[in-house]
Amino acid sequence: MSLFQLSVSSALQKIFCSNEKKGASRGALFFQEKIDFLLSRLSTSIWGLDSVSKLLFYSIIAIFFLSQSTFAQEQKKPKIGLVLSGGGAKGFAHIGVLKVLEEAGVKVDYIGGTSMGAVIGGLYASGYNASQIDSIFQATDFSKLINDFIPRSSKNFYERRNEELYALVLPFNKLKIGIPEALSKGMYNYNLLSRITRNVRHVTDFNKLPTPFLCIGTNIETGKEVLLNKGNLAQAMIASSAFPSLFSPVEIDGDILVDGGVINNYPIEEVRKLGADIIIGVDVQNDLLDRNQLKDATKILVQITNLHSIERMKKNISNTDIYIKPDITQYGVISFDKGKDIITKGEEAAFGVFEQLKKLVDEDNPYVKPKLILNSDSLQIRSINTNKLENYTKEYISGKLRFKPNTKITYNDLLKGINNINATQNFSSISYAFEPNAEGVDLNLSLKENPTKTYLKFGLHYDNLFKSGVLINLTRKKALLKNDIASLDIVLGDNFRYNLDYYIENGFNLSFGFKSHYNQFNRNIAKEISPNTVNNTNINTLNVDFSDLTNQVYFQSLFVQKFLVGGGLELKYLKIKSETLANVDPIIDRSSYVSAFGYMKFDSFDNKYFPKKGWYFNGDIQSFLFSSDYTGNFQPFSIAKGDFGVAAKLFKNATIKFQTDAGFSFGQKSVPFFNFILGGYGYNTLNGFKYLYGYDYMSIVANSYIKSTATLDYEFYKKNHINFSANFANIGDKIFEGVDWISIPKYSGYAVGYGLETIVGPIEIKYSWSPELPKGFTWFSIGFMF
Repeated sequence: MSLFQLSVSSALQKIFCSNEKKGASRGALFFQEKIDFLLSRLSTSIWGLDSVSKLLFYSIIAIFFLSQSTFAQEQKKPKIGLVLSGGGAKGFAHIGVLKVLEEAGVKVDYIGGTSMGAVIGGLYASGYNASQIDSIFQATDFSKLINDFIPRSSKNFYERRNEELYALVLPFNKLKIGIPEALSKGMYNYNLLSRITRNVRHVTDFNKLPTPFLCIGTNIETGKEVLLNKGNLAQAMIASSAFPSLFSPVEIDGDILVDGGVINNYPIEEVRKLGADIIIGVDVQNDLLDRNQLKDATKILVQITNLHSIERMKKNISNTDIYIKPDITQYGVISFDKGKDIITKGEEAAFGVFEQLKKLVDEDNPYVKPKLILNSDSLQIRSINTNKLENYTKEYISGKLRFKPNTKITYNDLLKGINNINATQNFSSISYAFEPNAEGVDLNLSLKENPTKTYLKFGLHYDNLFKSGVLINLTRKKALLKNDIASLDIVLGDNFRYNLDYYIENGFNLSFGFKSHYNQFNRNIAKEISPNTVNNTNINTLNVDFSDLTNQVYFQSLFVQKFLVGGGLELKYLKIKSETLANVDPIIDRSSYVSAFGYMKFDSFDNKYFPKKGWYFNGDIQSFLFSSDYTGNFQPFSIAKGDFGVAAKLFKNATIKFQTDAGFSFGQKSVPFFNFILGGYGYNTLNGFKYLYGYDYMSIVANSYIKSTATLDYEFYKKNHINFSANFANIGDKIFEGVDWISIPKYSGYAVGYGLETIVGPIEIKYSWSPELPKGFTWFSIGFMF
């Protein structure tokens, strides 16, 4: 062999030996064995060339072999596929496994997942590293996710009333009561995933994600497996994790999908088809439980979903190259509060196969997954497109979104708008996607109208004024026109009452409504409500039968998209009767009153009864114009009222709330029956009735007042509150005509209480006292106020 041949052969052998140490393919070794033979044959063919030509020729041959060897090495480098099973909260273990994979330097080339595995796998495929996913899950409130939490601020005043009045809501169709299809539509989860996957919002082919990805859904109609590898990533993850009865099914391309774990909880075959040579599988599915372990509904539902997939799971496990099974049998599918512990279990299981993982890594060049840099969350909305709706107008939808085309918004603005639509409960499913264009993005909304138009709702309440009451409500949407809702409340108990409300909402345009309500009670009240009737100074209170029938027509709209402003006309029939005094007409009043009114409202409290943040304002003015005048003393007059409050957190679980309210009459002499009547707590206020700690129900009457209240609330255990309140007031006739209203308060009162948030509403007990009175009062309030 010539010197040139020897030099080239030696160089090639070094290359191949180096490749062999790094795990080069068998093809490379084959090339190494044939080097000398090839060079020998070539030398006989080029013996006539001069030395320089031979050197050039051998250099070309060396470069050729080097490039072929490198190409073969790249082509044969094993592709790693990662399969993540479903298991609810147990899927937190996937995060721990991902952390260890990154520590080992393993690059994942393909990802497939089901249910929680689809969510975590989808986030990893979109570019997040394990630590970032851990941070996302640690910051997620899973109680809000399960309950499909809608912020109170997303509900208009009508919707808040519905949320804060009824303990049970059931669909009602053809005189038959149904049950909801699921606890949650999954919108909270959808909004969260849409926001955090915004970097890939325009990617509709999951093979083009930073890491190719797929997940599995189950067609609930056919029972067949559906491969989800294109479309909207957030929607695909939601569909794959739509656990039956907990989350509503998701419609994608005409298929009604639920949790993929029902049919295929471990999509190993699908990941191999993507091109994976080696499969790393993480299994967080429980084996079938025995009768002694099936102690609750959640475990039974999980068992049902496992029945069909358990045998397939066993077969898939046998085909897994590196199988990881975290020890999480002591956790359940809703053990979200144990997330950190479950992640640790995933890490421990992955470290158990650490040496196997290291064999997949190029020791000289381990893979380091970079931290995902999130794109700006601003969106330039060029147009807003929706599918055709039968019962709701385009103006209704844009009014709910509270932004218009050709505006720049943030993702928070978008999610607020989607929450506003979701809060109406008019749509059984809501999804959205973005279509890029040169000027920004088009927002494409897909809304499926809720087929249920009629509901039965129930509530219960007890307080010391109206006593016990059971509330039955019938609500009908699209009763007469598009965008409308009709509602009838009937209260059965110690005092019969009703409330009829018909409302047409027109978004940014004027909305219209009609209300009719009737209230009655029997109670001892201050004699000043009828000073012309009661002349006996020995009488301090009257026992009265009070009834109020009110009808209103009104219009309202949003001002600067925050304040509700409106006005209308009212016809009120008032009947007050007392048998307290003998030889006196028992009818104190039996008159009809016609008035005009206007109002402005704002409310950003996060909770009506136990707010932790926000503020509210309520101001109105009402002019009484005409009366049938049973007493013969009516003259036109007006009443103005204002109420302002703010709540803020002092420290963890401690909240302070300040409230100031005031009112006065002006014009001619006011009718005593519409004066401000203060005292008591826990009842549904109407007309001029106002709370006042330290004083009995309706014990102070005047035509003007100002009152300030401070409440310190501490949530010592979840949904359990203790609180202390103090209020100070000046009350009298026409106090604002002088300086009496800014003098030292004439009335003061205090209260300590306990409150419990329950499904039927708050349960409260308060003990109240005043230094001006010899005794205190104990008040009970149970359930939402009505």
